Amino acid sequence: MDLPAYTKQQLALRNGQDKPQIWVAYKGFIYDMTESRLWRNGKHYEHWAGQDLTDELPDAPHTDAVFEKFVPIGKIK
Repeated sequence: MDLPAYTKQQLALRNGQDKPQIWVAYKGFIYDMTESRLWRNGKHYEHWAGQDLTDELPDAPHTDAVFEKFVPIGKIK
């Protein structure tokens, strides 16, 4: 899969506030959560969109299988 690469600064703008898109990164891939009802306004419980959530996932009540529902739209440079 040949995906476009984005910087962490570009990812940070897709936080549901600065830009309407709601993106998060996990294990080097970027996922678009804009349509997820669990990411309203760029916030999911205590997590904010526009950042890499790889290190935060162990604290989540779910596994990384949750990302299987979403198609990666890019990767981190």
